[in-house]
Amino acid sequence: MTNPILQDFITLTKTGLYCSYGNFYLDPQDPVVEAVISHAHGDHAVSGNENVYCTKATQLFMQHRYKKFSAANFEIKAYQEKFDINGVKISFYPAGHILGSAMVLMEYQNVRYLYTGDYKLEPDTTCEPIEFVKADVLITETTFADPEVKHPDAEEEIKKLNTVSSNIMLGAYALGKSQRLISLINKHCPDKKILVHHNIMPFIQIYEQQGIQMGNYQVYDRKIMKQQLEGNIYLVPPMVFNSYIRAINVVRVFATGWKYLQQGNGLHLYISDHVDWEGIIKTIEEVQPKEVWTLHGDGKQLRAHFSDKLTVKILN
Repeated sequence: MTNPILQDFITLTKTGLYCSYGNFYLDPQDPVVEAVISHAHGDHAVSGNENVYCTKATQLFMQHRYKKFSAANFEIKAYQEKFDINGVKISFYPAGHILGSAMVLMEYQNVRYLYTGDYKLEPDTTCEPIEFVKADVLITETTFADPEVKHPDAEEEIKKLNTVSSNIMLGAYALGKSQRLISLINKHCPDKKILVHHNIMPFIQIYEQQGIQMGNYQVYDRKIMKQQLEGNIYLVPPMVFNSYIRAINVVRVFATGWKYLQQGNGLHLYISDHVDWEGIIKTIEEVQPKEVWTLHGDGKQLRAHFSDKLTVKILN
């Protein structure tokens, strides 16, 4: 006899996703005593938690970003290593989002609940590939859960940069996206020189310390951009990209899956680190859940798609 799914196993609170049965939070938005962190992006990993359970790469990123306030104590876990928080068995599986990103499998009373965090299915040499695992409940992000959304191939997208002879200011998130772009540019735009904003460099160094090879790049030098008006790509974080709105002698490009962030740029570069509609459907096929609970986005179209076939519960 299969134990029933506990509908309140994970609840959405003001602080974030809470598991009352284990008295811990998943990616809390405010500091808590027990925090299970899926990955190190700022909207999933805040500073000041007492005990943080995460992968090694996530710890390193958090320690760089938050310094001594990153956490009082880190419990570093390898992928597939089982550990226990107040009677709930937990293990991490690669999420394919950024280096160290993890899906969180929680087992309680013989029912398996899988929290995806942010994830993607596409190949990415700068992070661990996603690893599917069976679960009774799939708790999935639905950032791009729209049948109309299909992310183009990242390798074909990056080749667009070869059509631009002028220098390019390329905006991208400092952690995850920037490292992926450096690798893609080196492979598919070999004639381009990559100049990196200094705020991105510490994350690159952590990637390399963890054994990720991205190819050639150098720290941004203003003289290079002034003396060479072609062939350079200046990789900058979003805040810098937005502050140089009137930058001259450069083509402005921002790498994202969001259409609204492409507006006004010289070239559209649709490279997303989130799963698209087909990816969510594929994940559901692989995980084979009895129920799907949705987060971060709109789960209504997913619920309509499965209607009588599968229970889809919207948490957000």
